[in-house]
Amino acid sequence: MSTMNISLPDALKAFVDEQVRARGYGSSSEYLRELIRKERDRQQLRQLLLAGASSPPADPADDAYFARLRQRVKQAAGTRPA
Repeated sequence: MSTMNISLPDALKAFVDEQVRARGYGSSSEYLRELIRKERDRQQLRQLLLAGASSPPADPADDAYFARLRQRVKQAAGTRPA
């Protein structure tokens, strides 16, 4: 694991320390790692949403769509060994 040192103004350090205490993190590093993971996940979700928004329209998810989906699931379940 790599190490990174950061400098924070006193007000931000106090905020981080309070979050660590209030949320049960073992250290400020744990808290910051969690924030970074959440930001990474948020960016990945945003990219997926943008890709979906720019993709061509799909078939409507109507009753016929779900009937076909149920049939495919039943067929797949029937082909598996017991």
